[in-house]
Formats: sequence, C-alpha cells, structure tokens
Amino acid sequence: MGRYRPPRRRGSRYITPEGEQVLREELHQQWKVERPVVTSAVHEAAHNGDRSENGDYIYGKRRLREIDSRVRVLNKRLEELQVVDRPPDDPSRIFFGAWVTLEDEDGEEKRWRIVGPDEFDLSAGKLSMDSPMARALLGKGLDDEITVNSPSGEQVYYVTGIDYDL
Repeated sequence: MGRYRPPRRRGSRYITPEGEQVLREELHQQWKVERPVVTSAVHEAAHNGDRSENGDYIYGKRRLREIDSRVRVLNKRLEELQVVDRPPDDPSRIFFGAWVTLEDEDGEEKRWRIVGPDEFDLSAGKLSMDSPMARALLGKGLDDEITVNSPSGEQVYYVTGIDYDL
C-alpha cells in the first residue's frame, strides 16, 4: 500500500474572534516559547559527541521539525482566515457564530454554536460549519424542523432558540 493520500478539502475560511485568538496563542507558544527551549537542548546535545547515537540530539531535531511544520500551518491558515466579529443582518436566521438550541423528538434540548472548522469542539458545544448538522441548520429559522442523516439513522430536530453573542 502506497503512502499517497488524496488532498483534503480545505475547510471554510471563517473563524470567530475567540478562535483566532486561540490559534494566535498557539503560534506564539510554539514559536516564542517551545522552539527556543528545544533549540537550546539540541545545541547542548550536539556538544556531546557522536550525533548518530545521541538520542537527545535526534529526538530534539525531530521535535524541531514538528514545531516548524505546525508553525508553517498556523501562519498559512491565519493569513487566509476571515474573522466574523459582528452578527448577521437577519438575526432571526441561523448563520455562522449563532448559538442554536435544538430539541429532538424525545424532548431533549441541546445547545450548539456554529463555528469554523479550526475551532470546533463537540464537548464544548461548538459545531463546525462544515459538518452535516451545521449545514442542515444554516439559513433556518425559529421553529423550523431539521433532518440530519447520521450513522444511527435519520434524526429530526426542531430549532427552539437562536442567539448571537458576538
């Protein structure tokens, strides 16, 4: 089996101000905090003789490559992102950044925020706008019915609340 992987579809370019701040903090942590520490450790390990058998040197160089790779990804992604920091013109409809309260057929309510693919976290109630659930929600209004196909079958939800905290 070859190592070829088809290119992944790029996620949406939108992000909340909070999500952008998290990415910028990660970039700062990687570039200004971790990289200097690892560089110093590699420099010290290089003085210990034969580099081909020096574990500190080998693993330090590997960690530097990982940090540099992540920094490149973060820089490139931050350049192309568009921060959405205001509510839409029609706050009665579901758009990016909305907090949506959904009720399922059993009467159980869940609250989700529609965010960009770089900041989704299901445990925190943040749903990527590229997910099937969010795509079904976008553009809907209060009391609308949404049907989502999931691995466990078709699920029906009702929109009971829309709120924007931007």
